[in-house]
Amino acid sequence: MFDKFKAAAEAAGNTEVQRFGAKAEALIFIEGLLKKEEIKDTPGFYAVWADSPFLKGIDTKELAAKVPGLKFEVTRELAKNAKIGITQMEWGLANMGTLAQDSTAVEQRLASALSWIHVALLSTDKIVADLPALMTRMHPGTSNYIALITGPSKTADIERVLAIGVHGPEQLVIVCVDESGGMN
Repeated sequence: MFDKFKAAAEAAGNTEVQRFGAKAEALIFIEGLLKKEEIKDTPGFYAVWADSPFLKGIDTKELAAKVPGLKFEVTRELAKNAKIGITQMEWGLANMGTLAQDSTAVEQRLASALSWIHVALLSTDKIVADLPALMTRMHPGTSNYIALITGPSKTADIERVLAIGVHGPEQLVIVCVDESGGMN
């Protein structure tokens, strides 16, 4: 199911899907991405990381010391000045390459929607076939704000010219992890 998800997600454009066997490998990739994107403690170059099960067992103070500008407190001000926002997704839909998240917590919405680059963490065992399969697991009655994300923000309503990043991130990086321990 992962291969179908990856193909559909990358077909959305400006989307990169990476797969790692373990959480530690994914963390090394994320650290490298933050350094490559020159994250620093300057407005416009912050990275914000919304609280998630992925962070359990990670020394966030040590990680923030390695990458100045990486913030684990997500506020409106920090998120709007962030180059990268990192969140964890609950589900992936293989047929559309879509991510699904219970975004009831405002920090999830801020980190995923206000940054230029959205890094989405997903456990590969949480990839389901399609929307009907998702609705058997995630229901609007128990999740107040379900966000479905397919690729970066796009619109073509301005003179029918495609514009990317107008209403949200211009790039999406999906980090899939096979090791579900610590991700759920």
